[in-house]
Amino acid sequence: MYQKVKGTYDVLPNESPYWQFLEQKIREICAIYNFSEVRTPILEHYEVIHRVNEDSDMVKKQTYDFKDLSDRLLTLRPEQTAGIIRAYVENKLYANQDISKFYYIGPNFRYERPQKGRFRQFSQFGVEALNSDSYLLDAEIVALAYNFIKSLGINEIKVEINSIGDSQNRIEFRKTLVEYFTSYTELLCDDCKNRLLTNPLRILDCKVCSKEPFFKNAPSPLNYLNNESKERFDKVLEELENANIDYVVNPNLVRGLDYYDHTVFEIVSYSEELSHLALGGGGRYSSLVKELGGPDITGIGFAFGMERLLLALNNSNLINIVPPLLDVYLLVTTNYPYKISLLQDLRKNNITVETNYTVGSFKNMFIKALNKNPKYILIAGEDEFKNNTITVKNLSTRTEEIVKKTNIIKYLKKELKTKKG
Repeated sequence: MYQKVKGTYDVLPNESPYWQFLEQKIREICAIYNFSEVRTPILEHYEVIHRVNEDSDMVKKQTYDFKDLSDRLLTLRPEQTAGIIRAYVENKLYANQDISKFYYIGPNFRYERPQKGRFRQFSQFGVEALNSDSYLLDAEIVALAYNFIKSLGINEIKVEINSIGDSQNRIEFRKTLVEYFTSYTELLCDDCKNRLLTNPLRILDCKVCSKEPFFKNAPSPLNYLNNESKERFDKVLEELENANIDYVVNPNLVRGLDYYDHTVFEIVSYSEELSHLALGGGGRYSSLVKELGGPDITGIGFAFGMERLLLALNNSNLINIVPPLLDVYLLVTTNYPYKISLLQDLRKNNITVETNYTVGSFKNMFIKALNKNPKYILIAGEDEFKNNTITVKNLSTRTEEIVKKTNIIKYLKKELKTKKG
């Protein structure tokens, strides 16, 4: 038997309404904040993802890289920010000299250990705002992420926020961090032993080492901010307070990608069911546009895993989707020559309809019709064909009426309008 690839999943018909619900919520709030949708390819050239200055675990260990038939080295996108920036630069969207505000929904691919709420093919919703260095934009993006989660009905959340400063701050902090963790090299996990040489800031984000006693005294990037970076961060926090955004400063928060600077944040659930689960997060970046061939433009964004959001909604019983009732079921008991024509007429008038495609015993066909949960069952048999009529069974009133075929559309539209009214 063929099976799905490990780390992937099928969205079945009974599950797709939940995805549609979440996608609709995303589009609604992004419209309010005036963000426009961008859709980029899931395939990018290897160099777009594996940039010289990107040394994160995700890029080094988890990407799906391959050569196509023309010997081009390609990568399935592990995240979407790099692809968005590539499209922004390639299409010269920066030429209008204004802020560009994008959102996206789509699949990404990472080779990591599958677990609950985490897959090798997974979908993300995210936003990117480009061409403004204002601290006000930082606060607005954090507010958008926070208010989006609130709009889903997930209330027990906080923004965990930090500043990792500018490039000069990070150089000084990195040096101090290496000196501190070097004295504990033997106690570091294998991944952090490698990070100590390549990407020491990521040690602060390690779920294994963070449980060790020595970790509590590790230096924080907040202690190495210059005056300008500290003032900027204070202004962001002030705006969040004024906007009643519930936040807490997490001095060890650094996020997983190397292009971040200044503001970084996560939206974290504090509910009993989802204790301290990070639903998503993001931050500001200053060098990414330039790295991908564009001008010296800054940006800020965030991303949420759709699967994790659905997990949070289901665990909190926040989605109760009732399947829409079928308007009519056309039950044909004989060789009815106008079947397709009648189906078309019904659908042209926005009447949802299902039918039987084979003829068997009336009892079995009627049971199947009832299982479709229609408001009306239309019966077209030999007698109806001879008399140019249709028998209409109203399942809510359990009444039956004979209607001329030429009047059936008018009759149903009136009946359905009455029910909806």
